[in-house]
Amino acid sequence: MTSNSTTEEPLVRVAEFRTDSRYRLVHFRDAGWEPLAPEEFEPELHRHFPDLDPHDPVRVHWDDRPWEWPAWRPGEA
Repeated sequence: MTSNSTTEEPLVRVAEFRTDSRYRLVHFRDAGWEPLAPEEFEPELHRHFPDLDPHDPVRVHWDDRPWEWPAWRPGEA
């Protein structure tokens, strides 16, 4: 029997895009969900998985709108 990497569960999952927050919820396998701003995503991903390519579509799954983050300006709540 051969291994099929497309059935592998991703190490990281980014939840759906929402406009009511500057964050996107990100799930790291074995660590749970975290709300992250765009500038926090890659550093946090590498903290959990130092050698993971953040653009690997098999290991990093985006529910929708890959690499998009809600618009936010400093000073907004």
